[in-house]
Formats: sequence, structure tokens, C-alpha cells
Amino acid sequence: MRIVFMGTPDFAVPCLQVLLDHSYEVCGVFTQPDKPKGRGYTLTPPPVKELALRYQLPVYQPKSMKTGEAAEILRQLAPDLAVVVAFGKILPKEVLEIPPLGCINVHGSLLPKYRGAAPIQRAVLDGEKETGVTTQFLAEGIDTGDVILKESTPIGEEETSGELFDRLAGMGADLLIKTVSAIENGQVCAQAQQEDQATYAHMLSKEEARIDWTLPARQVHNLVRGMNPWPSAYTFLRGKRVKIHSCRVCDDLSGAPGALIQKNGELFVCCGQGAVRILSLQPENSRRMEGRAYLLGHPVQGEAFE
Repeated sequence: MRIVFMGTPDFAVPCLQVLLDHSYEVCGVFTQPDKPKGRGYTLTPPPVKELALRYQLPVYQPKSMKTGEAAEILRQLAPDLAVVVAFGKILPKEVLEIPPLGCINVHGSLLPKYRGAAPIQRAVLDGEKETGVTTQFLAEGIDTGDVILKESTPIGEEETSGELFDRLAGMGADLLIKTVSAIENGQVCAQAQQEDQATYAHMLSKEEARIDWTLPARQVHNLVRGMNPWPSAYTFLRGKRVKIHSCRVCDDLSGAPGALIQKNGELFVCCGQGAVRILSLQPENSRRMEGRAYLLGHPVQGEAFE
């Protein structure tokens, strides 16, 4: 079976790797263009491209999939199947119709919940207890295609988006192999999604990462987890930004929202209901440190996060 792979970030890498490990013929890899990174703005290839080049696979990085050029490349590659994982580009109908076995997608949620760009982070932000991965046939809408397989997993109460990303990436690779094998053997029985249960996971923004201390402690905790590792939840102290990387819920403390409390050598912040214990934070122009270490050089009596 000839397979074209389309993907870009770290989440997609295990899926490409598992196809190669199972000796599927990956005849081409589509990924996003290289982007400038770091202080020197050095052009850096996406993780999927790095893996593809290690295996000497043909790599294509069109600015758009909606041009005739992208479709023509795909026709010349003549794949039986296209596998799409966090590609970051919408495939037009012309492209979707080229592989005779269709285009399949690995998505980091239990569809139809959390369609869209940030399903993993939104599940954590919303305090969901369960999520998973889904394979589906791609359709013209965003994550609206018929579902092939699903696998669920609980979300840990302290689990961050980054940690969940890593787990779901591995689960997605395992589910992809089961899906490709089922397609190869003609054993697929895809089912339409229930539109009345659909939700959409919008892309994250830095603005929504600011902590509202009037919210209950559990919601603040979920924001911190959901925004870790990017863009990082933040607040302000005396006009300077402070990133909050990790915390724990504490229901037996209360006070004015944002108020800082030192107790038993630990740093707490009061919320609308309850408080959170700060495990890790990063003041502006400073290194990341534990809450305990912050207290050694920063008396907090009478202080409050804004």
C-alpha cells in the first residue's frame, strides 16, 4: 500500500514513525514550510520533516493545498491512501478525492467533541475527566468525517496539556496502525458523527492565558494545566508579568482573590473559591523556580496578584 503522509508538529511524528516501522511504503511527506525560530530567527524544519529526511523520504512543503500544484504532486505520487495528522492545512475536495482508499486523520479527541485546532488543551482547560484519540475519514468540513476507530483514556487531575499530548501521540500511532490494517483488509465500518454532540476547540491565544483570580481554585488550576507548556498561564505583580507553571488546589484557605499567603514555607494564592498552592513560577526577566524558593527572596505579606 502506497501512503502519503501529511503532518507537521511533534504530535504527528509517532504516526509517521509507526508507518515506517511496519514497512508501509510512504511515498511522500507533506508538511508545513520551515519557520524562523530562536533569537537568530533561523529557519527550522518541522519535526515531521526532520524524521522524513532521516529516512530519505520525498518532502513537499506547499504554502497552500488549494493550488493545482499541490494536487498535481499528489497525483504523480499516486498514493492508495493519505494519512493526515496535525497537518495544519485544510484539504480541498480535489485533494481528498485523489487517493482511492481515501484520506484518514488521527485526531486528539473523542469526536465529535473538540473538533478543531486545540482539542487536547481545551479538554484540560474544561476540566474533562476523559479524552482519547479518533481516526476518521476526512471530509470537507473540519473534523466532520465518518469515525473509523476510537480509544479513550482518563485525564489525570494534575496532568498538563504537554503531558497529555505525549500520551495521546503514542495512542494515536497505535490506533493508526489498527486503522490502516483494517482499511487494507477491507474491514472498516465507519460511522457518521452525531452532530448534536459536536463541540469546537478554538486555537489558544496568549490573551486567554491570563489568570482571573476571581474564578474558583479548580478553574484556575485547570487553566494553569491547560496552558502548560504554551503559552503558559500568567498574572501580574506590581505591573510585572509572572508565569505560573504548576499549582495544586487547596480548599481550606480563603481570602481576597489574588492575595498571596505564605504558610508552612509554601506560597498560596487566594481565588474566588479556595486557593491554589504555587509549585512553580517564573517572574519577569527571571528563571523558573519553585514557590518555596520564590519566598526566600520575596516577602509576600500584603501582596496580591493582579
